[in-house]
Amino acid sequence: MSTIRSLRTYRIPDRPSLIWLEIETSDGLVGLGETFRGAAAVETCLHEELAPWLIGRDARQIEGISRHLLTPYVGYGSSGVEVRSASAVDIALWDLAGQRQGVPVYEALGGGARMSVPVYNTCAGYAYNTTGKRRDIGTGDEAQGPYDDQVAFMRDAGALAKSLLDEGYKAMKIWPFDIYAPASGGHLISLPDLEKGLQPFRQIREAVGNRIEVMCELHSLFGGHSALRICQALEEYNVFWVEDPLCKMDDAAGLADLRRRTRVPICGSETLGGLRPFRDLLAADALDVVMLDLAWCGGFTEGRKIAGLAQAYNRPLAPHDCTGPITLMAGLHMALHAPTAIYQEVVRATLATWYRDIVTVLPVIQDGMAQPPVAPGIGSRLQDSFKQRADLIVRESR
Repeated sequence: MSTIRSLRTYRIPDRPSLIWLEIETSDGLVGLGETFRGAAAVETCLHEELAPWLIGRDARQIEGISRHLLTPYVGYGSSGVEVRSASAVDIALWDLAGQRQGVPVYEALGGGARMSVPVYNTCAGYAYNTTGKRRDIGTGDEAQGPYDDQVAFMRDAGALAKSLLDEGYKAMKIWPFDIYAPASGGHLISLPDLEKGLQPFRQIREAVGNRIEVMCELHSLFGGHSALRICQALEEYNVFWVEDPLCKMDDAAGLADLRRRTRVPICGSETLGGLRPFRDLLAADALDVVMLDLAWCGGFTEGRKIAGLAQAYNRPLAPHDCTGPITLMAGLHMALHAPTAIYQEVVRATLATWYRDIVTVLPVIQDGMAQPPVAPGIGSRLQDSFKQRADLIVRESR
C-alpha cells in the first residue's frame, strides 16, 4: 500500500503562472508535478477540491484517480483549472510509480521507443509568458541576454538560425505574425503586414538554406481567412508546420477546411485537454502533427492515450514545453516512450538560466538530441535553495 498522506504546493511571485505540487505517500516517497497558468486558482482547486478526496487513497491506482479527476461534474472540458490540477497530480503519481519501481517514468510507461529525442528551440527568450503577461516584441525592445531569441527573430532571424546551428539545434520555432492579430481580433491581415511577418522566414532561408527546420506558431490568434492567407504565403519557405492557426483549436471543421486549402502541415494543440478533442480533430482529418502538453491535457495517463490515437492515425507526436522544467521533463519521457514522437520542444534561454534555479536535473542535449533521464521517476526534484526562498508561497493539505 502506498497511501497519499499530503499535498504540498509551491508558488513564487516572479513566476506567477507556475505552480509545483509534491505528493507524499506512506512509504516515504515524494512525487513531483507541475502545471502552468492561473497558478493561484490551481492551488485552490488542489487543496479545496482535490485534496480531501485524494488523501488516504492508494497512489498506485493512477488510472482510477485520473478518471475521477478528469471527469468532475463541471470543468472537464479542455484545459481548465480542474484539468490542469488533475494534470499536476497525475505527473506526480507517475513520478511516484517510477520511484517505486526504481526506473525512469518512460520505462514505467512500458519502455522507450528510441534512445534519444530530437529537440527544437522555441525562440521565446527568458520569460515569454511565465510572468503572466504576453511579451510581444516591437522595434524598441532590447535583448535581455545572449539567448533572448524572441528579440533576435524579429531583428535578424538569419543570424539567429546560424547561432542555433552552431549549438547543434536543427529546428527552431518563431511567431512573427502575432503582433498583427490584435488590430482586427485576428480576422484580417493586410498584405504589408503579411510581408513583414514573412521576413524572418526569408532571412532564415537566405542565411542557412534548408539546413534548419522552421516551425511557425500562430498561438490560436487568427480567424479562418487570415490564417489561410498566412499559411498559403508560408508555403514557399518549406516550414515544418504551422501551429495552432485558428482560434480556437477545438474547431475540427474549420481546421479540416484550412488543411485542405494549404500545403503547409498543420500542428495542434498544446491548448487541448483530454482525449476527446484529439479524437475529433484526427477523425476530421484536421491535423498533420499532434502536439500535447502533459501539464494541461491530463498528465501521462491521458497523454499516452493521445499518443496512442496519434499512432492509430499515423500522425507524429510533439510534446510541448514553453512553461516549466517539470513539464519539460515529463514531455521528454513521453517523447521517449510514444511510438510516433518526433520532437521535444525546448527553450535554450530557460534551460541556461532560471530552470536551473528551480530543479536539480534538466535534460542533457547533445548535438540537437535530448538524452534519456536516468534517475527513477521523473528524474528531477525541487532545489533545496528554491524551497528556502523567503518569498516562496507554500500550502499543505494533510
